[in-house]
Amino acid sequence: MKITCPKKEFFEAVSAAGQAASARTSVNILQTLKIEASGSSIRVVGCDGEMWVERRLASVVEEEGAICVPAKLLVDIANSLPDGDVQLVTTDGTNVLLTQGASEYRLHSLDPIDFPDAPDFGGEHNLSLTLGEFRDAVDSVIFAVSTDPHRQNINGVQMSYDGSLLRLVATDTHRLAVRELTKEGMGSTVTAIVPAKALRAIQSLPFGDDMAIELNFGNGRVGVATDAAKIVTQLLTDKYPNWERVVPAESTRSWSLERDQLGSKVRRAMIVAKDSANRLRFKGNEETLLIAARSEEKGDAKEELAMISTNGELEIAFNGKYVLDALEPISGPGIKVEMTESMRPAIFRSVEEDKHYFCVIMPMSLM
Repeated sequence: MKITCPKKEFFEAVSAAGQAASARTSVNILQTLKIEASGSSIRVVGCDGEMWVERRLASVVEEEGAICVPAKLLVDIANSLPDGDVQLVTTDGTNVLLTQGASEYRLHSLDPIDFPDAPDFGGEHNLSLTLGEFRDAVDSVIFAVSTDPHRQNINGVQMSYDGSLLRLVATDTHRLAVRELTKEGMGSTVTAIVPAKALRAIQSLPFGDDMAIELNFGNGRVGVATDAAKIVTQLLTDKYPNWERVVPAESTRSWSLERDQLGSKVRRAMIVAKDSANRLRFKGNEETLLIAARSEEKGDAKEELAMISTNGELEIAFNGKYVLDALEPISGPGIKVEMTESMRPAIFRSVEEDKHYFCVIMPMSLM
């Protein structure tokens, strides 16, 4: 194999495919990227056994062929090279030579015959939306996805569509994020749990926000395919928890605050709160919210801001990072916090009564 392609496009392809390569496996071939050259383009594919990410890019192909190169090594080298053309040449059965100008790297490779091909997907259900809509909806909830390896069913986002409403739900049991998109004609009804890793890979597709994409569900998988990229992943099969039981049915207290002011004051208090599991105490009255943090080593912090409240006298503690994450998807200037008691969950949403996004946060102990 002998190919030449621009470094920028090559790096984008290997870094995207590298999202799927596994660094935590004893199966060596899954730690590599497969590079296949034919015609006037190359395919770069990464796989961890459950997800496949493929990128295609135009290239000068002088000799066709395929190789498998360690993924992290290749990404790191490609990232460090200056702009210009990169050339890859297989030198014998076990090596590939990567050159750019005076830079030269001789890398060990594996036989591509052992690299697993992407399985079939789709055929049962489909959803069509713009990449911008997809990115925005996923960004609204993905921060709440669990990373606990023992809770596989919440290591992804539950996506459901009933013909007019697309709902995305994520939870790590300490918080719950819900985003809804009302749009008829997106496709067929579907409910599936998509791994967070795959959602991030789809978000990074090399297209603008107005690009239309189609999520195809079938055979226990979901896939997206275009001329320049393909992503296939296994769906999570365990039952998703009954998240609706976590959402408070009613609230007796509310705080309405300026989003940016609350965010900046929480960030400052977090400088001290990092030593105490990010615990911030929020004490409200009818007109003022006091935010306090304490560290045995650093000292105390207090921040204050004006608010409008309903029965607002309450003291409650939250993880400050969770509060910042909950504020990020809210685009409007105001937010509302709906509560009942200090040890009951609270709902963060837009003050403009936007029901399309909300985040439920479990409180921390006041001690």
